[in-house]
Amino acid sequence: MKRLWFAAVCLMAAVTLSGCHGGRSTAAFDVPESFDTSKEYEITFWAKNDTNKVQTAIYNEAIAGFEKLYPNVKVNMRLYTDYGRIYNDVITNISTNTTPNVCITYPDHIATYMTGSNVVVPLDSLFDDAKYGLGGSEVLFDGPKRDEIVPQFLDECLIKDTHYAIPFMRSTEACYINQTYVEALGYTVPETVTWDWMFEVAEAAMAQNPDGTFKINGQNVMIPIIYKSTDNMMIQMLRQKNYPYSDENGNILIFSDETKEILEMIMPHAKSLAFSTFKISSYPANFLNAGQCIFAIDSTAGATWMGSHAPLIDIAESALVEFETAVRTVPQFDPQNPQMISQGPSICVFNKEDSQEVLASWLFAQYLITNDVQIAYAETEGYVPVTLKAQESPEYQAYLDAEGSDGTDHYDIKIKASRLLLENTGNTFVTPVFNGSASLRDAAGQLIENTTKAMRWGRETDENYLDGVFEAVASLYHLDQGTSAGSGSKDLGPLPAESKFLLSALAVLWVLIAIYYVWTQRRRES
Repeated sequence: MKRLWFAAVCLMAAVTLSGCHGGRSTAAFDVPESFDTSKEYEITFWAKNDTNKVQTAIYNEAIAGFEKLYPNVKVNMRLYTDYGRIYNDVITNISTNTTPNVCITYPDHIATYMTGSNVVVPLDSLFDDAKYGLGGSEVLFDGPKRDEIVPQFLDECLIKDTHYAIPFMRSTEACYINQTYVEALGYTVPETVTWDWMFEVAEAAMAQNPDGTFKINGQNVMIPIIYKSTDNMMIQMLRQKNYPYSDENGNILIFSDETKEILEMIMPHAKSLAFSTFKISSYPANFLNAGQCIFAIDSTAGATWMGSHAPLIDIAESALVEFETAVRTVPQFDPQNPQMISQGPSICVFNKEDSQEVLASWLFAQYLITNDVQIAYAETEGYVPVTLKAQESPEYQAYLDAEGSDGTDHYDIKIKASRLLLENTGNTFVTPVFNGSASLRDAAGQLIENTTKAMRWGRETDENYLDGVFEAVASLYHLDQGTSAGSGSKDLGPLPAESKFLLSALAVLWVLIAIYYVWTQRRRES
């Protein structure tokens, strides 16, 4: 009887531990002693591309270069138009064991992939393998060593103290400014833009002529501030103020009085129509280039769309307005302590039954962070290479030094945006990653979106209005399950198979205990 009770207690402990399933750790990968080049492997690679033919060509060249070095490995690429589609397809394919071998994705997404059993390969043993690790002796190309990857970018790939990805490209957000209009309004663009200064200039730009046109541009349209990614906006404002967002344990802290303070700061400018978002108005670059926006806040990777002479422009030439463009960090609360988000895709490797296939996948993933691939891709947009090896190479330095020498490859706004991140890498941050962190990120942006729409539509607000916004957003993203929205709860998703097994085993054990108890009682009575 004592043994049965002990087994029950052990099972209870196991179930309790397995119930915390916001992204589970996976057993370390056992690296093969050698790569079997006598056997052929076919691996799939899923990547994102915005119909950018140059980037597609870089992917194809990378695959061709890798296959030349490893002729026994065939790489099949599948391109997606956005990372959300990659995420959804991976989730769908986990249940059928048809995930890709290599995938460009985000750590927030990887944390959700990990709710499946042994889905994503933990990379630390592969990093450090003397033969096939980063800079390994048997690797057939000049890849970076571990200490040649930018430390901050590598740390972004940590989930529960284990690396489940390697960085691929990095960007941050920038504030692209129509400096000509700012100066016409009587202001000077500072080295570091603050939120208060930007909102003040934006309100000044709303002045109109008697005929209803705006004084600053003589047009019928003027939206001084358009923010592309409101999730990043909210996250950065909270971080700059040192206000709660979430913690490493996955507790959701965003539904707070401090967040209300942020929203209350935005509300009057949304009401005056001086502030809008991409979801409400459309791409910031289009309005900026048409002289209908002064502060376009978007990714540094979007720099090739910004400015009167941008190489990528989505509006008619007749709508373009000539102006001088300034590139600054996102607005700050404390210019002496700038904080900006680090963003950009990473590369993960999926587990397969054949460890040799996994090794082939890992070698290809490494190839994507070689200098040739990194520099070529970074030069297409305002991304920066993720390795010090590439950043410090003579080729990349020559690219930076050629800033403004032409309007395409060396477009000055694009290179200024890249320099902005290079100079501020130490000021970047990322948010905690856990199963559900992607939903929390979406919710952060939705708080701004809902509030902005309500102000634009003239909705009456009272002291309880923002509580209603919190409740609606928490419910929309399933962040209110279990307890109230602000309590730190989150939707953990379905229990993993191991947890279900343990619960079933525990039920069987209790039945056996009951049978044993009845049997012993009858023996005593007889």
